[in-house]
Amino acid sequence: RWSDLLTSQPGCLLRTLLGVLDGMWRVGMSEEIGKALQSAMDRVNQAVARRSKALPALPPRLVAVSKTKPPEMVIEAYKQGQRNFGENYVNELVDKASNTEILQSCPEIEWHFIGHLQKNNVNKLLGVPHLFMVETVDSAKLADKVNSSWQRLRAASSQRLRIMLQINTSGEQSKHGLPPEETVNTVKHIVSQCTALHFSGLMTIGRSGFDLSQAQNPDFQMLLSQRKKVCDNLNLPMEDVELSMGMSNDFEHAIEVGATNVRVGSLIFGNRDYPNSAANTPSPSPEKRSKVLTEEAAKKMEHLTVSEH
Repeated sequence: RWSDLLTSQPGCLLRTLLGVLDGMWRVGMSEEIGKALQSAMDRVNQAVARRSKALPALPPRLVAVSKTKPPEMVIEAYKQGQRNFGENYVNELVDKASNTEILQSCPEIEWHFIGHLQKNNVNKLLGVPHLFMVETVDSAKLADKVNSSWQRLRAASSQRLRIMLQINTSGEQSKHGLPPEETVNTVKHIVSQCTALHFSGLMTIGRSGFDLSQAQNPDFQMLLSQRKKVCDNLNLPMEDVELSMGMSNDFEHAIEVGATNVRVGSLIFGNRDYPNSAANTPSPSPEKRSKVLTEEAAKKMEHLTVSEH
């Protein structure tokens, strides 16, 4: 039986079988990701075309959120032209950004950290290769920690780290972010005291499931109003303060009202898989993955028999 051969002689036969299955998966994955990315960009451009003439007619930055997805999907999206990728968990970002295949295949990749950042993980995060932006700084104290750590870790570099200030626009206790009324003073602190950081803009997650047929999303409107206050108080040009808002279910509306950065995951990579509710842990080693694949292959082939000649 195939299952006996797979378990007792897992050499050439198993490698050949897994190679064929992997090749088929990669071809299918390539086609699906390519189509999904093109569809997302088409929708981005269509949303830009619907913008008010008072807003710039420039497409926002599309951040492909790859959390829980394997490195192979990141590499394939990169091959399709995608450059900005977002991760929610520090350990997972460290794991992917340090992946040998990603480092070799994606030399111009730009990583965005878009999850809640705890102070004890700052040093680990700032060591990530090709870290482009931290979108979730949510207090002056955290900004100070990121600033001092970046100065120490990148002492030889004069490049400032791009950061966004996360605002809790919905006021939900389950959401992280700064209360809106503290936005201006916190931005003032970052601009004046955090010399290693570059203040890039404001970010919000907002409430989920808002019915856009009833009205414009109030979370987006709140972020717009906070940007105006920041620009008025600090005498900053509006175009210098980005707005990161909008995800797979509402990014088009976010673009229409002024988003410069949208975070889209499931629309590009498919629904996320949380096998053990442990997305904040590194991927298993190749040896463990190989063992799992061997066992799964044997189970799937259990019902087949080898015909004798």
